[in-house]
Amino acid sequence: MSAPDAGEPSGGGTVDKPVIVGVDGSDPSLRALDWATDEAALHGAPLCVVHSQAWGWYEGYGPSFGTDRSALRVYADNVVGSAVERAGQRAPAVKAYGEVVTEDPAAVLTRMSREASVLVVGGLGAGGIAGLPLGSVGLAVAAHAQSPVVVVRGDDRHVHRAFGRIAVGIDEPQQARRAVEFALCEAQLRGAALDAVHAWRCPAREVADHPDHRADTARHRTLAQKTLTEALWPVAETKGRVEVRRQAVEGHAREALLDAARSADLLVVGARRRTSHLGMQLGPVNHAVLHRAACPVAVVPHV
Repeated sequence: MSAPDAGEPSGGGTVDKPVIVGVDGSDPSLRALDWATDEAALHGAPLCVVHSQAWGWYEGYGPSFGTDRSALRVYADNVVGSAVERAGQRAPAVKAYGEVVTEDPAAVLTRMSREASVLVVGGLGAGGIAGLPLGSVGLAVAAHAQSPVVVVRGDDRHVHRAFGRIAVGIDEPQQARRAVEFALCEAQLRGAALDAVHAWRCPAREVADHPDHRADTARHRTLAQKTLTEALWPVAETKGRVEVRRQAVEGHAREALLDAARSADLLVVGARRRTSHLGMQLGPVNHAVLHRAACPVAVVPHV
């Protein structure tokens, strides 16, 4: 299996970056594969299926082949071959190909994100046991990838797009552009509504008997609405093709986003790039939604 020739057009008739999905043979990774296949079909993009021979040791599970490298390679080839075949059966028009690598899976997926339109991983760790947090590979990739990363979470209704709704979290207008554009594109392709969610808090309301809490509350509510207006400027160009609902929610951002995810097909959040030797790090809100959201989560890095 090999990649399409450079410059070869995708099913949509244009040259596109591939959708890249990491698979390890587990059920969560197969759900991620199905989601990535559907995403590639929506965008008319090729699909690249990646498996690392080191995945088992990285997440603490995998085939017990000892140090037999030939057996590990056979297993890896089978994982990728079966995944490519599954993708072909699900979406015959998608040009799917596979890659087997020996590098650390988080490192190789992060490196490959430079050439990806979106990178997709499964949403459970430690062998895909329900109730356990996001695996170390998924968390590392979401924190460091240069492309948007989708962590596929949720039950079949959320994964198979039963709600017709995309939610996007809005923090600061200047930093929300890429997340809004990504969410808007997904909504357009799926024929879904777009819910823009911004959480705000009024400190005066949290202080007992504060004399000016009513005026302060009105001011914070107005600022929240202004934030949504400024962040949603790309929507003006859609000319009614996407139904947009603005939600200024009083309370903590993580709870507002987790609540929005309960009835969404996809939750989109932005990720700040922090200046440290560790690269882009995820804040507490993004950690919360990646570990607890009821639907797939897209993490879109800020420019």
